[in-house]
Amino acid sequence: MKRFLALSRTTHGILDIAAPAFCALLWLGKFPQWQIILLSLFTAFAGYTAIYALNDLVGIRMDREKFSGEGINQGYSVEASDMRYPLAQNVLSYRSGMMWFVFWFVLTLIGSYLLNPAIIAIFIAATGLEIIYCLLFKVTYLRTLVSGLVKVSGPLAAVFVVNANPPLRFLILQIIWLLFWEVGGQNIPADWNDVEEDKRVHAKTIPLLFGSEKTGLIVIISLTLSVITSLFLPLISPIHLGWSYLLVSVLAGFFLLLRPGFQLYQSRDRRHAARLFDKASYYPLAQLLLIVIFFAIVGYLPHLINL
Repeated sequence: MKRFLALSRTTHGILDIAAPAFCALLWLGKFPQWQIILLSLFTAFAGYTAIYALNDLVGIRMDREKFSGEGINQGYSVEASDMRYPLAQNVLSYRSGMMWFVFWFVLTLIGSYLLNPAIIAIFIAATGLEIIYCLLFKVTYLRTLVSGLVKVSGPLAAVFVVNANPPLRFLILQIIWLLFWEVGGQNIPADWNDVEEDKRVHAKTIPLLFGSEKTGLIVIISLTLSVITSLFLPLISPIHLGWSYLLVSVLAGFFLLLRPGFQLYQSRDRRHAARLFDKASYYPLAQLLLIVIFFAIVGYLPHLINL
């Protein structure tokens, strides 16, 4: 089972579920029914499990080429494992990996249909974009934007669980926030961490094509825009979140995005790229915990005061 979990980068996938969970609560303004919560969590887990497995299935040749020299690098704490890239290491057969992907793909389709059939289209689009992302590895650095769209799809689907007709302007706001977080906090740091391996196979990534100084600047700009955009996210919620909420949200952005981003820009060291990736991975979880605590305070504190 460890090989299959490594294929789907399950630790990272579980962290990713925090983003759609946060967005669903933000749009709804309260906790949904427990049946919806359980089905949504299961469907999100199935979806991320399938998509991450697909990444390795499509990119198996490139992964083997990348790590054919010195082997697989250390990676990041959120997904560090001796079994990283199990297909490339030949510890898991391609057939087994494909069966694993199909199993979770089908379960995601079923869960999506039960929640809102419109989510099926989002999931299929994300699957197609993930394939495109992998195939563009040696073609163009713009694949980074494709990665952002894939990462946006989960939270986008979560919105349609709680709101069948969401306003387009708020969807665009959420997409921009997540897109800049993914580009500056996840995709570019991941490519920076793999820069030596990517150079060996002539990949087209931002760190390789633009150099460390310009890449560091792109990271800073992206993360800054993500944090600034987060200031407007409370506009989406039907309840008033207030300045205290905004303050804690910005502090989370500073400590998990901006500070490690500036450290990477100053050092231009791949170890700081991995550190930024790790800290940025916890940013959606911090946002989820913040809104859960806020809902709990708003919902229960008045009752306690009246006792």
